[in-house]
Amino acid sequence: MSQSPVIVLVRPQLGENIGKAARAMLNFGLTRMRLVAPRDGWPNPSAGPAAAGADIVLAQAEVYDTLAEAVADCAHVYATTVRKRGVTKPVLTPEEAAKETATAVGGTAFVFGPERSGLETDDVALCRSIITVPINPEFGSLNLAQAVILCAYEWSKHAPQAGLTQPPAEDLLPPAPQEELEGLIAQITEHLEPRDYFKPAGRAHATRLTLRNMLTKPAWNHLEVRTMRGVITALMRTPRGDTNEK
Repeated sequence: MSQSPVIVLVRPQLGENIGKAARAMLNFGLTRMRLVAPRDGWPNPSAGPAAAGADIVLAQAEVYDTLAEAVADCAHVYATTVRKRGVTKPVLTPEEAAKETATAVGGTAFVFGPERSGLETDDVALCRSIITVPINPEFGSLNLAQAVILCAYEWSKHAPQAGLTQPPAEDLLPPAPQEELEGLIAQITEHLEPRDYFKPAGRAHATRLTLRNMLTKPAWNHLEVRTMRGVITALMRTPRGDTNEK
């Protein structure tokens, strides 16, 4: 089983963004953060509140002077960048990179640049591959935590060691028996007939068929059928106070 990747933040500018990145990491089972020359030093008091409980990531964060030092023990180093910046390297999506890391031997690092400018050419040149997110060409702006969460999520899909669980599904009522659904259709039809809904006669069959298809398409449960029939009954009542008296 391959190691979980290291998230490397190069020259991060704001403590809040470091905290948000830590939160994104822990959501998907990643805890190894490395900081390269954080602008405001480390620890940063603004990181904790922004991490929203991901304190283990911040507590274990390691600080390095250079990117080369931060990834020295990693055999697979991915630079996350929108542009290739003149460096010829394999370009992968986060999903493709995640699949590689699932069977990779040796340490893996996902490298993210400063919030304002992203990774410099020298940073990208140090990495083995480039991760680029398919994105709107008219607006290719991701913040740091968003970029981290994309890579962390894709990694988690191929990493059983992440130990993630799907939220429990809400208990749903079973679909209503066909008899109940037929009762609903009959009730609607009964109220539509005297109001000439199915005229002209030449379109009556097609209109009935469309109505039936519409009402049988969703998997109505018995409570929904009962509620809808109650709605129809209520709509057909004479409103209170309306006695047609003059």
